[in-house]
Amino acid sequence: MKYDFTSIIDRHGKDAIAVDGLGMRPGFAPSAPKEGFDGIPMWVADMNFPTVPTIPEAIIERAKHPAYGYFLPTEEYYDSIIKWQESRNGVTGLTKECIGYENRVLGGVISALTAFAAPGDPVLLHSPTYIGFTSCVSNNGFKIVHSPLVKDENGVWRMDYEDMEKKIKAENIHVAIFCSPHNPCGRVWERQELERAMEIYKENDCIVISDEIWSDIILEGHKHIPTQMVSEDARNRTVGVYAPSKTFNLAGLVGSYHIIYNKYLRDRTVAKGSKPHYNDMNVLSMHALIGAYKPEGHEWVDELCQVITENVSYACDYISSHFEGVEVFRPEGTYMLFLDCTKWCEAHNKTIDELEQAAWDVGVAWQDGRMFHGPCSVRINLALPLSRVKEAFERLDKYVFNCE
Repeated sequence: MKYDFTSIIDRHGKDAIAVDGLGMRPGFAPSAPKEGFDGIPMWVADMNFPTVPTIPEAIIERAKHPAYGYFLPTEEYYDSIIKWQESRNGVTGLTKECIGYENRVLGGVISALTAFAAPGDPVLLHSPTYIGFTSCVSNNGFKIVHSPLVKDENGVWRMDYEDMEKKIKAENIHVAIFCSPHNPCGRVWERQELERAMEIYKENDCIVISDEIWSDIILEGHKHIPTQMVSEDARNRTVGVYAPSKTFNLAGLVGSYHIIYNKYLRDRTVAKGSKPHYNDMNVLSMHALIGAYKPEGHEWVDELCQVITENVSYACDYISSHFEGVEVFRPEGTYMLFLDCTKWCEAHNKTIDELEQAAWDVGVAWQDGRMFHGPCSVRINLALPLSRVKEAFERLDKYVFNCE
């Protein structure tokens, strides 16, 4: 490969929650490992790979100029997004006017949500549910109504359309938050699935806020379809929210963007985002996006997806052959696994707390799945060099799942 996905980078002392946060926030962060084990960061959804070199190059080049005052987003910023969306997702007809800056995807979600719903109103989300949705929706006073995803006969997570429609009607819901690809389940929705969901939202007059931050991390054999592309109504009903942060590991720079084609939706969302005067771009985050969306960024992401595909295959095969009673859906996108440990815990008379702690003790810093509304589940980040993934699973085998 052209780029480096094998070197183990030392993130200690570099402000990384993933490593320096172990043991610092009980109930959220995994415990620090016991003596004799180093921590393998497999919880926070960021990557342990060096990003594409064009990003630090762009940041350093801009930082060389000694003035960092008020600025305007450049035409290159908007052109980079338009070309990226066209090349990666087949998007056509996207213009500068449809693009707006957001301080994080969740900031965009809340701007749109508060523009079209009032505190106390119900909002439809699928479960398992990304913890960020749970916290930001609840913190802003909205009522979360979950429509659980269900596994089909092949273990594939599917939307329950009947349940969605029933709850939308019963709760009089007019705003839904959608996750595509889905975190933590890893589904990359097929066109017919998106079309059916959007028909339900249309029939019930629901605005859709579609978080597509994972849309670049698509595993072999799958294709991301932007929610806004499935129909003209979807194009006009949906607030799409994107970012280079998940793709290129830039969360610490803070910089996301919305795509909103409908002028009314766009005006209301932008108005909400502007009211607290927080929603202003950082000049270095702008140049980071421009650096990310260069041709080298395309090459880097293509290689990243190959690496993640290999890591996922290794992990899922290892679980299937070594961890009896642990169920996992092989993700189609993202770099997260969502394990259902119910049968294993029952067979070994263990609680999910005991299981999680056993892994944390030996440095496998996976994440409590209950935060994502998985009753006996664990979420695992696989965006590490394969050598570290293998080491983590060997520890899980020796010290956790098969230590009796």
